[in-house]
Amino acid sequence: MQVTTKAIVLSSLKYGDTSLIVKAFTESDGIKSYLLKGVLSSKKGKLKAAYFLPLMQLEIVATHKNKGTLEGIREAKVAVPYKSLHTDIVKNSIVLFLAEMLGNSIQEQEQDQGLFNYLEYALHWLDEHAPPPNFHLLFLLNLSKYLGFYPDTSFSHAPYFDLLEGSFNQNPSLNPLIQGKEIVQFRKLLGINFDALQTIQMSKLLRQELLKKVILYFELHLHGFRKPRSLAVLNAVFE
Repeated sequence: MQVTTKAIVLSSLKYGDTSLIVKAFTESDGIKSYLLKGVLSSKKGKLKAAYFLPLMQLEIVATHKNKGTLEGIREAKVAVPYKSLHTDIVKNSIVLFLAEMLGNSIQEQEQDQGLFNYLEYALHWLDEHAPPPNFHLLFLLNLSKYLGFYPDTSFSHAPYFDLLEGSFNQNPSLNPLIQGKEIVQFRKLLGINFDALQTIQMSKLLRQELLKKVILYFELHLHGFRKPRSLAVLNAVFE
């Protein structure tokens, strides 16, 4: 079946000398993987390797057989030209990290319009603004809403956040917790938008520790989740 759809590139892996395997989150069908034969050697074809950088927003004409095998892309064009996401070193580090997190987190091979709209909005916002140091923290917390495990904020004044239960508690449990200085900053991130990030100040060390907890939160709630390898690069760019 031929499909014309928007798609956000999550990863591209070299296959052989001239081909790519591309994983993308499509507006029409959720997660899809494509084999792009000869794309690295062809200079005159309709597909260019530069289109398939992490988190590129494309419009593609694809053949979806929906049999669990690699699909094909017949045509592709850039749907949203970025101004800075792949040229600004800090933004590019964020992009690599978020692309890896998304690739490890989104497992559904079905349409999710709300999630797709959120990713479009968040990437556009990041492209247009100087990146706040806590952008990725808020991005991931918002993402958990679409994946079904956003923190229960019913008792957000409580001193402990139970990562396994996904809720605030008055008393500590044996589960991994967010507490102390971390929970003060964690609370500030709940329910705000990206524009409000400039009001949140935290040290590099505290940010790194809180990010570790947020990644653990994903690991506890997503079957088969793998910790991102790009985390070290991301930590290096923010002071």
